[in-house]
Amino acid sequence: MARAAKRGAGREKKASPQLGFVLDSSLTVAWHFDDETNAYADAVEDTLAVNAAMVPSLWPLEVANALLMGERRKRTTAAKVGQFLALLHALSIRIDDETPTRAWRETLHLARAHALSVYDAAYLELALRRGLPLASLDDQLKKAAAAVGVAELKP
Repeated sequence: MARAAKRGAGREKKASPQLGFVLDSSLTVAWHFDDETNAYADAVEDTLAVNAAMVPSLWPLEVANALLMGERRKRTTAAKVGQFLALLHALSIRIDDETPTRAWRETLHLARAHALSVYDAAYLELALRRGLPLASLDDQLKKAAAAVGVAELKP
């Protein structure tokens, strides 16, 4: 995400990018922790310059919790988390407001059918509903997505 800070420093606000993919929390958190990032995560980050990401309404809670756990395990600091959250806020990430209304039907069904947590199934449900590819580092979620015809984002 340090790359985003450098890139965003000189970037002028342009028209909002078009909705392009569903972003999951595993990939988002990888941007913060140096030992979790990889070429795919970096490429997805770059994609946010031209495509907006969509996330389920639980995404802010999942990201905040992962960052807090990182603080408690001394992998990061509150100051670094604050900077990272400010950078995330500046990115083209839209929060879906239908996630809660789908939780007890579609999302629960997907979780059962594909042995996912309901949290992970929320990303899959959103990608299915919106007809968007999924950007994730979670192998089980990617396998479930492939099984239901949701493409993996190829940045």
